[in-house]
Amino acid sequence: MVNENLRGDRYVNPYTDFGFKMLFGSEINKELLISFVNSLLGGREVICDLKYLNTEHLGTSERDRRAVFDVYCENERGEKILVEMQRGEQQFFKDRSIYYSTFPIREQGLKGEWDYELKAVYVIGILNFRFSDEENDNFHHEVKLVDLNTNKVFYDKLTFIYLEMPKFNKPETELQTMFDKWMFVIRNLSRLMDRPLALQERVFTRLFESAEIARFTKEQYEEYEDSLKAYRDWLNTINTAVMKSRAEGKLEEKMDIARKLKNSGISFDVISVSTGLSEEEISSL
Repeated sequence: MVNENLRGDRYVNPYTDFGFKMLFGSEINKELLISFVNSLLGGREVICDLKYLNTEHLGTSERDRRAVFDVYCENERGEKILVEMQRGEQQFFKDRSIYYSTFPIREQGLKGEWDYELKAVYVIGILNFRFSDEENDNFHHEVKLVDLNTNKVFYDKLTFIYLEMPKFNKPETELQTMFDKWMFVIRNLSRLMDRPLALQERVFTRLFESAEIARFTKEQYEEYEDSLKAYRDWLNTINTAVMKSRAEGKLEEKMDIARKLKNSGISFDVISVSTGLSEEEISSL
């Protein structure tokens, strides 16, 4: 066991590859995934068991693109469940999730006589970002094929569930449902130093025991540290790009103001004081 955690965190970060797959993608912690998925379904159906499937998939020919899922499993009814942790905004993430859904659909095809009956497919996206086209506070999206004329579900065997984690801000005192509790623990796990009183269900006993870094073996700790470093490097790259974009936006705004003042006949020294641009920069506009 690891006796000392040099970073000071008590629990694993579920946004890392290691943390997410240890908590939700390992047979030993299967009950965590079952509880989480059931909380998303809200009692409409109850999953009693899950079987993990191969996460790496190829298309129907050698030319087809390969897909690697974070977690892929099926329940006792043969329904397919794909769970993805998306750590940062991706331009075509919705397209990607639709594309990924085609693999568990196509692999149900049978050779010979087949009537095309399919088992349900669920694609669950845990998003560590906000959809850029979603300005409201709704963080839980459940998407199905709908007839726009009747506003009724046209096909109920294909479901996409997207969770915008940054929008979930309920404090511990407001956690009521299992869905609330799972959202809270995923959002805050790596920042917690003790198990919250609101999370007393047996499944969370298992989660906090599995997530405690001090319980890791030396090999697990080293693997987690590598995964955490990769996550931090990626996060730093994203933050740097955002800051650079904002800085470039501010510079462009200053140049636009300077251009307008220059065209109005304002002296370069006054423009320079107003915008912070040099007279050489103003002259080149």
